[in-house]
Amino acid sequence: QVQLVESGGGLVQSGGSLRLSCAASGRTFDSYVMGWFRQVPGKEREFVALISTSAATTYYSNSVKGRFTISRDDAKNTGYLQMDSLKPEDSAIYYCAADRQQSTLLLRPRSINYWGQGTQVSVSS
Repeated sequence: QVQLVESGGGLVQSGGSLRLSCAASGRTFDSYVMGWFRQVPGKEREFVALISTSAATTYYSNSVKGRFTISRDDAKNTGYLQMDSLKPEDSAIYYCAADRQQSTLLLRPRSINYWGQGTQVSVSS
């Protein structure tokens, strides 16, 4: 069982930066692939980024590639999403997620085992 708690959201001006954190409970966090998704009202939750176990691999959506950086610190049971050069279209509720299978995060997000409660990110123009 893994519980995820996001933090770090807030209001920032266009071009600014935020760092989101995802604190995980449990002793097996390092065996889970971790990802970030975002959702705006009326739209489907969309994939943002993921990081594999041991941070061996990272994937990003085209909309954030080059601006966002995903990382993890397994010693602290925490994942991060560094968001730079933020745009108003990045405004959304951001959720962290964890699953043992990378393919689940990429291809079957509805089947993801663990989700956080979400943190709001708002970017003003």
